[in-house]
Amino acid sequence: MKKAFFKFLAKANQVLLPSFTKRRLDLSKASKLQLALIGWRYFVTTRALD
Repeated sequence: MKKAFFKFLAKANQVLLPSFTKRRLDLSKASKLQLALIGWRYFVTTRALD
């Protein structure tokens, strides 16, 4: 149940949130909001893969 929820969230993130790798974002120049989004995507992705 929990893994399915995170897989759904990962798909939603992929569709709704911007991809910073496609924009070639430099992490040293990223804003606090961009860093928070990167952290959120990482959190959800790692939970979906477990």
